[in-house]
Amino acid sequence: MTGCAQPPLLFLDVDGPLIPFGAAQQYPTYHVGPRPEGSGSHPLLNRIDPEHGLRLRALPCELVWASSWMADANECICPRLGLPQLPVVNWPEPSDLDEQDERSGLHWKTRALVAWAAGHAFAWVDDEITDIDQAWVTAHHPGEALLHRVDARQGLTDADYTVLDQWSRRAHALEGRNGRVGLATAGEGAAPASAGG
Repeated sequence: MTGCAQPPLLFLDVDGPLIPFGAAQQYPTYHVGPRPEGSGSHPLLNRIDPEHGLRLRALPCELVWASSWMADANECICPRLGLPQLPVVNWPEPSDLDEQDERSGLHWKTRALVAWAAGHAFAWVDDEITDIDQAWVTAHHPGEALLHRVDARQGLTDADYTVLDQWSRRAHALEGRNGRVGLATAGEGAAPASAGG
C-alpha cells in the first residue's frame, strides 16, 4: 500500500463550522443562485459562505457529513457550496451507552465516528469537541486522528483550513509511507481537541 494510500476522512459538522451562530454581531449573508428545494425552511442557510466549497474541495481528504442534518446536508448545503453529494454518517439509535457517555461528557458523535473510520485516519471538525472526546479517541482509535474544534461564533476560518490542510497532507503521507496509520499527538503536529480557529 505504498504511495496509493486513501486520503484521510474529514468528518464535517454543519452548525458552527459552516453556519456560524452565537455572536453578538450580525453575520454576513450570501445568496447563491436559485434555492434548492426545501432549503427555505432553515433561516440560517444564507450564512454559509460559498467559498467554503472551494476550500473544502482543495483539502486532500474525503469529505463526509457528520451532522444532525444527515442527508439534508446533501440536499440543502452541497448545492450552495458547489459540492457533489457526500457520504453521510447515519447515527445509531440511542442506547444505554448514550446515557453513560452523556454523564461522562463524551460527545454523542464520538463513538460513531470512530466506528465509521474503522482505524483509518480522520479529522473531525465540530464546534462541540472537548478534551474528553480527544482522550476517548486516543484510547479507542489506532489511526491518525485530528479532533478540531471550531469556534461556532466564527465558523471555519483561514487558520482552521491551514491546520486541516497541513494535518491531512501529513496523515496521507504517513499512510502512504507506512501502509498503516499511527495516532497523532500534539507534539507531532496535530492540534489538540481544544484547538480551533
